[in-house]
Amino acid sequence: MSKIFIVGGAGKVGRRLAQQLSERGHRPLSLYRKPEQRDELTALGATPIEGDLIGLSIEDLADMMKGCSTAVFSAGAGGAGMAVTNAIDGAGLEKAVEAAKVAGVQRFLLVSVFPDALRDQERKEGFENYIKVKKLADAYLVSSGLDYVIVRPGTLTEETGRGCVRADLAVPYGKVPRDDVAAVLAEIVDRPDIARAIIELTEGETPVSEAIARLA
Repeated sequence: MSKIFIVGGAGKVGRRLAQQLSERGHRPLSLYRKPEQRDELTALGATPIEGDLIGLSIEDLADMMKGCSTAVFSAGAGGAGMAVTNAIDGAGLEKAVEAAKVAGVQRFLLVSVFPDALRDQERKEGFENYIKVKKLADAYLVSSGLDYVIVRPGTLTEETGRGCVRADLAVPYGKVPRDDVAAVLAEIVDRPDIARAIIELTEGETPVSEAIARLA
């Protein structure tokens, strides 16, 4: 059993990931902000860790991460505006990376964004800022010296996952259920031979375990 720290543990992907990790025999530690989220996380098999990513110091976050084998960053502003995007998806990611280094957590998984996301629609300032911030976050993690894996999912949906995806260094743009994003992350946690990789992800016809094994 490994301890896995999830930044954004109360989010839509983070909750699903906590449940899947628990079912695999791991101990997910899920960072959450709102008191009402605690019981749900516990029911999913997670150990809830209360804290606000924006307000926490690097040292505080590092103390929470100590003893974990892997950190997963799935936090996001969720369309709350450019300032919040910059604070969470940008500065928040940088803080989590530095905290992982202080805590001795060498493996770091990041949920990023597909580079072609919504490119065929009207360009809006807030979304363009989001894409820019996510790319800079990817670059920050890559240069950190940590054992990283960056997952770039297509447009996220609430559809029930089928456990089948298309995952590779580059794939055509598409959509993907959050269930299957969580399944891919859980599979990567159990595959330490997947390292220093950026993986694009959409729905597909290949079982998750097989799709990820191909990238080892």
